[in-house]
Amino acid sequence: MTTEAGEQPEEAFKNIIDHTDEELLAISQPMWNDLIKYSNKGEYGNFVKKFSYDLLLGLNEVEIGKQFAKSDLTRNLDPNYDFLGFIRRGQHVTCLYRVRSTKKEGEWLGRMVIGYERGEVRVFAASIF
Repeated sequence: MTTEAGEQPEEAFKNIIDHTDEELLAISQPMWNDLIKYSNKGEYGNFVKKFSYDLLLGLNEVEIGKQFAKSDLTRNLDPNYDFLGFIRRGQHVTCLYRVRSTKKEGEWLGRMVIGYERGEVRVFAASIF
């Protein structure tokens, strides 16, 4: 008997790249929305709550604190963004977005890398260029 990827429970996936684009959108969009929301609010604890353990260990909390306190861009992200696509590699998927600011002219590239850690989808990297 053959099953579609969408019919399998999440824990059946050993690698996030096995998900369809539709499944990845359903997983990644709420995570990206939360990153934007909590970045705008300056809520560091909520911003990092879905980060992978290794990413949290490597963060410089002083630098992150400065970002939330001083960055016009990261405190004024437009919640309306354009999804650009996925890049699958190894055990991770990079989600790409066109992001705008509510205070600065122009567009930026938003990037969020997701993968499984201990059976849960976590953020392994997030940035705006």
